[in-house]
Amino acid sequence: MRGEETLSRGIPDDVLERIEKENARGLTSADILTLFEQHGQKFSEATLRKYVQLGLLPRSVRVGRKGKHTGSQGLYPVTIVRQVLAIKQMMAENLTIEEIQAEFLFVRGDIEELERRLSKIFKTLRDSMKKQRSEPSVRILSTEIGAAESLAKDLLERLNQLENRFTSQARLARRATGS
Repeated sequence: MRGEETLSRGIPDDVLERIEKENARGLTSADILTLFEQHGQKFSEATLRKYVQLGLLPRSVRVGRKGKHTGSQGLYPVTIVRQVLAIKQMMAENLTIEEIQAEFLFVRGDIEELERRLSKIFKTLRDSMKKQRSEPSVRILSTEIGAAESLAKDLLERLNQLENRFTSQARLARRATGS
Protein backbone atom coordinates (compact mmCIF):
# COMPACT_ATOMS: atom_id res chain seq x y z
CA MET A 1 0.00 0.00 0.00
CA ARG A 2 2.76 2.45 0.91
CA GLY A 3 4.40 1.99 -2.50
CA GLU A 4 1.14 2.59 -4.31
CA GLU A 5 0.54 5.78 -2.34
CA THR A 6 4.00 7.09 -3.12
CA LEU A 7 3.72 6.25 -6.80
CA SER A 8 0.45 8.14 -7.03
CA ARG A 9 2.20 11.18 -5.54
CA GLY A 10 4.91 11.25 -8.18
CA ILE A 11 8.14 9.82 -6.77
CA PRO A 12 8.47 6.02 -6.75
CA ASP A 13 9.30 4.26 -3.49
CA ASP A 14 12.49 2.73 -4.88
CA VAL A 15 13.77 6.22 -5.72
CA LEU A 16 12.89 7.49 -2.24
CA GLU A 17 14.56 4.51 -0.59
CA ARG A 18 17.73 4.99 -2.66
CA ILE A 19 17.85 8.70 -1.84
CA GLU A 20 17.31 7.99 1.86
CA LYS A 21 20.09 5.41 1.85
CA GLU A 22 22.57 7.53 -0.12
CA ASN A 23 21.87 10.74 1.81
CA ALA A 24 21.53 9.53 5.40
CA ARG A 25 23.20 12.74 6.66
CA GLY A 26 20.47 14.83 5.06
CA LEU A 27 19.56 16.86 2.00
CA THR A 28 20.17 20.49 1.10
CA SER A 29 17.27 22.61 -0.06
CA ALA A 30 18.78 22.50 -3.57
CA ASP A 31 18.78 18.68 -3.45
CA ILE A 32 15.12 18.64 -2.42
CA LEU A 33 14.05 21.09 -5.12
CA THR A 34 16.03 19.22 -7.80
CA LEU A 35 14.44 15.91 -6.82
CA PHE A 36 10.92 17.31 -7.15
CA GLU A 37 11.79 18.98 -10.45
CA GLN A 38 13.23 15.72 -11.83
CA HIS A 39 9.93 13.99 -11.11
CA GLY A 40 7.72 16.70 -12.56
CA GLN A 41 6.51 17.92 -9.19
CA LYS A 42 5.98 21.60 -8.44
CA PHE A 43 7.76 22.63 -5.26
CA SER A 44 9.62 25.87 -4.65
CA GLU A 45 12.15 27.27 -2.20
CA ALA A 46 9.46 29.67 -0.96
CA THR A 47 7.06 26.81 -0.27
CA LEU A 48 9.79 24.87 1.53
CA ARG A 49 10.50 27.89 3.74
CA LYS A 50 6.79 28.46 4.36
CA TYR A 51 6.21 24.83 5.41
CA VAL A 52 9.21 24.99 7.76
CA GLN A 53 7.96 28.26 9.31
CA LEU A 54 4.51 26.75 9.81
CA GLY A 55 5.98 23.71 11.53
CA LEU A 56 4.88 21.29 8.82
CA LEU A 57 8.51 20.40 8.07
CA PRO A 58 11.58 20.23 10.30
CA ARG A 59 14.19 22.96 10.27
CA SER A 60 17.55 22.34 8.65
CA VAL A 61 20.60 21.68 10.77
CA ARG A 62 23.81 23.56 10.02
CA VAL A 63 26.59 21.09 9.25
CA GLY A 64 30.20 22.09 8.72
CA ARG A 65 31.90 21.17 5.48
CA LYS A 66 35.33 19.59 5.31
CA GLY A 67 38.18 21.81 4.23
CA LYS A 68 39.45 25.24 5.09
CA HIS A 69 37.10 28.18 4.92
CA THR A 70 34.24 26.17 3.39
CA GLY A 71 31.64 27.21 5.95
CA SER A 72 28.56 25.17 6.68
CA GLN A 73 25.42 24.13 4.90
CA GLY A 74 21.88 23.49 6.01
CA LEU A 75 20.80 19.86 5.84
CA TYR A 76 17.23 18.69 6.18
CA PRO A 77 16.48 15.17 7.39
CA VAL A 78 16.19 12.87 4.40
CA THR A 79 12.61 12.01 5.43
CA ILE A 80 11.57 15.52 4.43
CA VAL A 81 10.82 14.35 0.88
CA ARG A 82 8.20 11.89 2.13
CA GLN A 83 6.77 14.59 4.38
CA VAL A 84 6.43 17.01 1.47
CA LEU A 85 4.75 14.30 -0.58
CA ALA A 86 2.33 13.60 2.29
CA ILE A 87 1.50 17.30 2.60
CA LYS A 88 0.96 17.59 -1.16
CA GLN A 89 -1.33 14.53 -1.05
CA MET A 90 -3.38 15.97 1.83
CA MET A 91 -3.70 19.29 0.04
CA ALA A 92 -4.88 17.42 -3.05
CA GLU A 93 -7.57 15.95 -0.78
CA ASN A 94 -8.66 19.56 -0.07
CA LEU A 95 -7.25 19.82 3.43
CA THR A 96 -6.13 23.25 4.51
CA ILE A 97 -2.71 23.89 6.00
CA GLU A 98 -4.41 24.51 9.34
CA GLU A 99 -6.15 21.11 9.19
CA ILE A 100 -2.88 19.42 8.25
CA GLN A 101 -1.13 21.11 11.17
CA ALA A 102 -3.84 20.22 13.66
CA GLU A 103 -4.86 16.75 12.58
CA PHE A 104 -2.12 15.02 10.70
CA LEU A 105 1.39 16.17 11.38
CA PHE A 106 1.05 17.20 14.97
CA VAL A 107 3.93 15.07 16.28
CA ARG A 108 5.77 13.96 13.13
CA GLY A 109 8.51 16.57 13.44
CA ASP A 110 8.95 15.85 17.13
CA ILE A 111 9.35 12.12 16.48
CA GLU A 112 11.94 12.78 13.81
CA GLU A 113 13.81 15.20 16.06
CA LEU A 114 13.80 12.56 18.81
CA GLU A 115 15.18 10.02 16.34
CA ARG A 116 18.01 12.38 15.31
CA ARG A 117 18.86 13.18 18.93
CA LEU A 118 18.87 9.53 19.96
CA SER A 119 21.12 8.71 17.01
CA LYS A 120 23.54 11.43 18.09
CA ILE A 121 23.49 10.20 21.70
CA PHE A 122 24.25 6.62 20.68
CA LYS A 123 27.06 7.75 18.39
CA THR A 124 28.58 9.73 21.26
CA LEU A 125 28.25 6.75 23.61
CA ARG A 126 29.88 4.39 21.10
CA ASP A 127 32.71 6.86 20.44
CA SER A 128 33.30 7.19 24.18
CA MET A 129 33.20 3.43 24.61
CA LYS A 130 36.04 3.04 22.09
CA LYS A 131 38.25 5.04 24.44
CA GLN A 132 37.81 2.48 27.23
CA ARG A 133 40.92 0.43 27.89
CA SER A 134 39.40 -2.49 29.78
CA GLU A 135 38.14 -5.30 27.50
CA PRO A 136 35.47 -6.55 29.96
CA SER A 137 34.29 -2.98 30.42
CA VAL A 138 33.99 -2.48 26.66
CA ARG A 139 31.93 -5.67 26.27
CA ILE A 140 29.55 -4.67 29.06
CA LEU A 141 29.16 -1.14 27.70
CA SER A 142 28.61 -2.43 24.19
CA THR A 143 25.89 -4.79 25.40
CA GLU A 144 24.18 -2.05 27.40
CA ILE A 145 24.34 0.44 24.54
CA GLY A 146 22.91 -2.21 22.19
CA ALA A 147 20.05 -2.86 24.60
CA ALA A 148 19.34 0.88 24.90
CA GLU A 149 19.40 1.25 21.10
CA SER A 150 16.90 -1.59 20.82
CA LEU A 151 14.60 0.12 23.33
CA ALA A 152 14.94 3.41 21.45
CA LYS A 153 14.09 1.70 18.17
CA ASP A 154 11.01 0.11 19.75
CA LEU A 155 9.95 3.45 21.21
CA LEU A 156 10.28 5.21 17.86
CA GLU A 157 8.32 2.45 16.09
CA ARG A 158 5.56 2.66 18.68
CA LEU A 159 5.39 6.46 18.42
CA ASN A 160 5.20 6.22 14.63
CA GLN A 161 2.41 3.65 14.92
CA LEU A 162 0.49 5.89 17.31
CA GLU A 163 0.85 8.87 15.04
CA ASN A 164 -0.28 6.77 12.07
CA ARG A 165 -3.35 5.64 14.02
CA PHE A 166 -4.26 9.22 14.88
CA THR A 167 -3.72 10.20 11.26
CA SER A 168 -5.92 7.36 10.01
CA GLN A 169 -8.66 8.19 12.49
CA ALA A 170 -8.61 11.86 11.51
CA ARG A 171 -8.87 10.94 7.82
CA LEU A 172 -11.76 8.55 8.48
CA ALA A 173 -13.56 11.20 10.51
CA ARG A 174 -13.09 13.73 7.72
CA ARG A 175 -14.44 11.30 5.12
CA ALA A 176 -17.40 10.42 7.32
CA THR A 177 -18.38 14.08 7.69
CA GLY A 178 -17.79 14.71 4.00
CA SER A 179 -15.31 17.51 4.70
